Parts: sequence; C-alpha cells; structure tokens
Amino acid sequence: PPKMAFLSLFRLSLLCLTTSLFLLTHATPTAPIRGQLRLPDGAKLNTTRITLNDGEQTTYTRPDGTFTFYHVPPGVHLLDVQSQAYHFSQVKVQLLKDAMESPKCIEYAFPGAAKQATPHPILLTAHAKYEYFEKRQGFAFFAILKNPMVLMMVFSVGLMFFMPMMMENLDPEDKERMQKQMEMQQDPQKMLSEMMGGLTGAAQQAPEKKKSGRSKRSRRD
Repeated sequence: PPKMAFLSLFRLSLLCLTTSLFLLTHATPTAPIRGQLRLPDGAKLNTTRITLNDGEQTTYTRPDGTFTFYHVPPGVHLLDVQSQAYHFSQVKVQLLKDAMESPKCIEYAFPGAAKQATPHPILLTAHAKYEYFEKRQGFAFFAILKNPMVLMMVFSVGLMFFMPMMMENLDPEDKERMQKQMEMQQDPQKMLSEMMGGLTGAAQQAPEKKKSGRSKRSRRD
C-alpha cells in the first residue's frame, strides 16, 4: 500500500507538471505599455486617467507623470489621455506576437490629423490647455461705432449740421420747395391732404379738357 500511494502521488505530480508546461507554451503572450505625460512649461501634472481601447484597461499617472499598462495582449490598441485640463495626442500601439518587447506606436493630435511614429516608452506633451470660459473684453471706443443705433444717431447729427450749409447754396425756389417738403414730413395729415388734393385736381382737369374740346368742335360747326 505505501508503494501504491507513492506511485499515485508521483503520477499526479507528473500530470500537474505536464499541464503547467502545456499552458505555459500555449498561453497568450502579454507585454506592458509604458509612457509619460508632461506639460510644455515643465510644470507638475496632476494625476491623470489614461485608457486603452475606450476603457478596456485603465491606469493613472504617477507623481512624475509616468504610467504603465500591464499584461496587454497582442493587437492594435488605442491609448487615450482623459484629461479635463490639457489636450494630448492619441496613440495607436501595435503589439506583435513575435515582437512583444518592441511595440510600434503611432501618434496623432486628433482623428484625421497627420500621423507620426513615436518611440516606446511613449512620451506625450500637452498641445494646449482647455479654455472653458471666454475672457471678458475690455472697453473699446471703436466697438461702439459698430452699433447700428449709434450709427443712426451719428448720421442724424451730421445731417442736422450739414443741412443748413446745403440750404444756403440752393436757389430760392428750391429752398422754398424743400422747406415745404420738410413741413409736410413733420405734419403727416398735411402731407396726406396735399397728396389727395393733387389727385383730385388732376381728376378735375381731365373733364375740363374734354369740355373745352367739345366746345371747340361746336364752334367749328
């Protein structure tokens, strides 16, 4: 019985060892992806969240801006910096089974922008800082002239200033006619009555012409 127990234990150990070797030889290889974030002025960057493939894997930067993704399988992975203060480039990382230790990285500022190769570990510098509020504009004198109401007021004042000068150069008849027009514009009822009077006067002249024509014919007869 002790000999049988020893053989059973030996067979079990051998089976476990064989299984472990099989799993090790046929397991999917993985590799880490490393990088660092920094600001253009060299200031310290707050802890920032970084994702792979829209959140399949997530990590955070260390105090010095470095980060690491562990156990990344082969394939093409999209690295995004989820910063609310600064804009960083996106990076596509390609891991090949035959070259897991040397990832190929392509950087672009935004989708559709020009792409450029970047070495690994990845070094990303912020392109710009997000501005969520517009700066308050100061007082500008010429900005007032862009207002339509101000332009109308300036035109009216200029017209009041130059109108007397224009009136002096006019003939007496033209001056009198213009004064009448201005008086009529100030009094809409007077202008309306004048217009109606002109229309009725023209209507009265027409019958008179007809009557005069008939009287001439009668005289000839």
